[in-house]
Amino acid sequence: MTQTATQAPSSLSTTDAWSRLPAAYGIPKNSPSLVEAQQYCTHLARTHYENFSVATWFLPKNLRQDFFNVYAYCRISDDLGDEVGDAAASLVLLDQWHSELDACYGGHPRHPVFVALAETVRKFDIPKHEFSDLLIAFRRDQAVMRFETFNDVLAYCRYSANPVGHLVLHLCGYNDPERQRLSDSTCTALQLANFWQDVSVDYEKGRIYLPLEDLRRYSVSEEDIAKKRNTPAFCEMMKFEVARAREWFTRGLPLVGQVKRELAIDLELFSRGGQEILNAIERQNFAILGRRPSISKTRKLALLARAALGKVLGSSAAEGARHTNHDSQTGNGVKNA
Repeated sequence: MTQTATQAPSSLSTTDAWSRLPAAYGIPKNSPSLVEAQQYCTHLARTHYENFSVATWFLPKNLRQDFFNVYAYCRISDDLGDEVGDAAASLVLLDQWHSELDACYGGHPRHPVFVALAETVRKFDIPKHEFSDLLIAFRRDQAVMRFETFNDVLAYCRYSANPVGHLVLHLCGYNDPERQRLSDSTCTALQLANFWQDVSVDYEKGRIYLPLEDLRRYSVSEEDIAKKRNTPAFCEMMKFEVARAREWFTRGLPLVGQVKRELAIDLELFSRGGQEILNAIERQNFAILGRRPSISKTRKLALLARAALGKVLGSSAAEGARHTNHDSQTGNGVKNA
């Protein structure tokens, strides 16, 4: 069972709540044109999150705008739940955001994200629940502050992380249950890695994603987390949690071999990035309270270089195959003549 906090009435008006977010996030009175909306999403994706922008280097150009549109939706949705600083106000804004999603599927949305997203939804026939499931997680964040069991954490990941993988698969032409299942394992693993990296950061927001059953099993108290005490018991518990996250990465690994090369490169890049977070935790001997583990620039460059090399080698192999096929066809033509 998850544990919820009592929610106090908001002292913020809707206008005040929007003012706590970037001005560009607000819902305009009039809908922008499709071109303006796409430019909005592109700008947000390229400027807000370095890793996402880098990953799109490896995507086919014809998919980039759609990825930008989906990213913009995910980014703002997350910020509505996490950056307002008032749970009740966040819920009001998330309701307004959901209304725009409804309009995206059956009306006339005003926000540029949904104007752009409507074209992506139409093109790839994406079910609405893949977007609305994310909002369930962000609403839960306003009330659920503790998770009793690991299964409760997994249930949260079902809404907070796994829909993102489904959206990526839809954009790349995959909607079968098997690939979605493998994607769920990878996305859950990435979410767990982020949780274990940000234990102190999340605690400052009032949240603990570590299962309470594990705290009891290893005799770790909430006070240890609050006071950033990296006790031997806490470090032993984190060693267990890191191993558990690695298992989920392993479960999702077969997906890389079941998708097109461009997507496979991105999947491997994100998966290795998540595993590098776990490696960083391990390098700190699991003492992560007050010392957020991070990936060095050198390691990031190594990951990117590996991905880029894979793309170059893949392109070279494909080009070689085309030449071989062309030569073979030419040879057959001469013989037949």
